[in-house]
Amino acid sequence: MTHSVPAPAQGELDTSAPVELTLLVRRSRPLPAGLVEGPDTISQRELVIGYGASPEDLAHVCDTVREYGFEVADIDAAARRVAVSAPASQVARVFGGRAAHASVVDAFTEQPGTYRAWEGGTVLPPELEGVVVSVIGLDTRPRLRPEFRTFPGQQRLLYTPPELGALYRFPAGTDGSGQTLAIVVTGGGFRAEDMDAYFTGLGLPVPAIRTVSVGGAQNEPGGPGDLEVVLDVQVAGALAPGADLVVYFAPNSDQGAIDALRAAIHATPTPTAISLSWGAPEAHSSDQVLRAMDDLFAEAAALGVTVCAAIGNEGSSDGVYDGGSHVNFPASSPHVLACGGTTLVGSPDTGTIESETVWNTGADGATGGGVSRFFGLPEWQASVGVPARVGSDTPGRGVPDVAANADPATGYQILFNGQTGFIGGTSAATPLWAALVCRLAQGLGRPLGLLAPLLYEGPTGPDRVTEGFRDVVAGNNGAYASSPGWDPNTGLGAPDGTALLESLRRRLGSSPAGPA
Repeated sequence: MTHSVPAPAQGELDTSAPVELTLLVRRSRPLPAGLVEGPDTISQRELVIGYGASPEDLAHVCDTVREYGFEVADIDAAARRVAVSAPASQVARVFGGRAAHASVVDAFTEQPGTYRAWEGGTVLPPELEGVVVSVIGLDTRPRLRPEFRTFPGQQRLLYTPPELGALYRFPAGTDGSGQTLAIVVTGGGFRAEDMDAYFTGLGLPVPAIRTVSVGGAQNEPGGPGDLEVVLDVQVAGALAPGADLVVYFAPNSDQGAIDALRAAIHATPTPTAISLSWGAPEAHSSDQVLRAMDDLFAEAAALGVTVCAAIGNEGSSDGVYDGGSHVNFPASSPHVLACGGTTLVGSPDTGTIESETVWNTGADGATGGGVSRFFGLPEWQASVGVPARVGSDTPGRGVPDVAANADPATGYQILFNGQTGFIGGTSAATPLWAALVCRLAQGLGRPLGLLAPLLYEGPTGPDRVTEGFRDVVAGNNGAYASSPGWDPNTGLGAPDGTALLESLRRRLGSSPAGPA
């Protein structure tokens, strides 16, 4: 698979060319950690009133950038955004760095293109320090890659999503009814006729799939990115057939991804879960982007949204071949549920799992996982034995949190362009977990928000297995070997959905939901 990675600049851009930016303004007061980590949630209105940008800060930012010769195109108080534009030369004088051309192959389209690279560090003028949190849009290169994986050899086992739901004991009497599952994609599309045939063939109702266009991106099938979109929608729709599915299409850029995430998180109704089957190494994103996205994920958690993100298919290197270990973002954010991958051998007819190991088929792919170099170790993860960062004795956020089948040799059955196919990758495990979250929320009668703290504080058995999980104790993803309990390749393990629902019900004091 072709990867989108930063490319060297290839000459300066016309300095008079306009650059459109989004300035993210600080909150009037910080989101309390207790609110972000749940289980209590707030409404969209409460978020804006209690933790939005102050009118004084917004006015100050607008006045300041106008004095610097910028045009203010839009002010969104609810989103804490100020959209501005100025010639590249002026942007460089105010924020540092310089604009240059870069040729990059977009991993979703596999097409080359020329984009704006922004070289040099970004600095804020003194007047905006502490008021502007992030500057987004300087660099337009496509960084994100889809995390599906095909298998060039013979598949060992093949599963439909409902068969995996049976093996993972998704709770009976739930189907995701009353929940909204959002899928954010940065390329590709799907054909309605494929969806009709796929779900009908599984004996399931064809879901009403709503699409939302962000930044001009559309549901435009016909390219290699279609496999990701089809996989996400078919897995989510088959495992949570009662949920409302909403697919957000965005350009493959920092700005596009952030705008789509904001639209999904702040939609009405608020989604129960968001599935993100894409990512990039932390090292390929600027601090500005990492902070801006993580800030959005914290908002999602406060609103009761569980964001599920794929940990990648390149093993512990995450495709950065410098001899070190790296992790995928946005999965490395402490405000998302990071999803790793396994190789599952089981019998759907009997509901028996014979074995489940870390997915690692060498050059054909392996689950990501490791320790973040950007995000610190969350308090709720402090007792599970996360190793120190590579080359350091300081702790960091450990990923993944959870896992599920991802090996394309034990792949997921999909229908693509009228043909049955089989596919894997941690991008398959991610909508599986998003669907399970919807069914757990239905069974509990409440959203779950940032699910990780609840999972990590769950009871453990004598062998350190967390209640509601099947521990995965065989295999490695390169630098990290599996072990009893949490490890940096399959997290807490693979789900036992029924046991997990009962465990959460006891801890949250929820009553059983009626039949779906």
